[in-house]
Amino acid sequence: MTSLLVIAKAPVPGRVKTRLTPPFTPEQATALAEASLADTLEAVAATPAERHVLVLDGAPGPWLPPGFEVVPQSGGGLDERLAAAFAACAGPALLIGMDTPQVAPELLAPALAFDAYDAWFGPAADGGFWALGLAVPDPALLLGVPMSVPETGAVQYERLRRSGLRTGLLPRLRDVDTAADAAEVAALAPAGRFATRHRQLSARTPVTR
Repeated sequence: MTSLLVIAKAPVPGRVKTRLTPPFTPEQATALAEASLADTLEAVAATPAERHVLVLDGAPGPWLPPGFEVVPQSGGGLDERLAAAFAACAGPALLIGMDTPQVAPELLAPALAFDAYDAWFGPAADGGFWALGLAVPDPALLLGVPMSVPETGAVQYERLRRSGLRTGLLPRLRDVDTAADAAEVAALAPAGRFATRHRQLSARTPVTR
């Protein structure tokens, strides 16, 4: 059974997108996080998979579309939480985060096919990764990878390579971490909820790039 997973935090002020503050207030940063999550879930819901799963830290809200299985995140560091998400899958799985609202079904669908590859890797512009797909979900492939540092993506990709996995590369995407990231990502998908909310908030919030 093929699983398409989103790992996310529920949008709560002070817990999400704190690097957007300033220039945005915690409430505005939360509104942007909610819009980013809603766009991501919409893209995932429109991508054919046998399971659509939200691995959530927090409680679901009105931003959650129908058709998702919601499972709580495990404890521990991010590597442990990602590993646990894969460990709960009985077949091929693709996992993404909530920080790339520009993602679209046409980006995700190829990474759910494992005919030519054993793994898929989506590098992020900040040195991390936005997507990881595994034909055989093995938690050991993630445990111990240093997270949220500039070399995260390189270490994770090397872990896949050293394990002998044929790894397909997805396009490099920019995560929404800073105000400059938010402006750039909003421009890439101007019709989405994230871009709409960003335009609304930026009209009354000076944003320095």
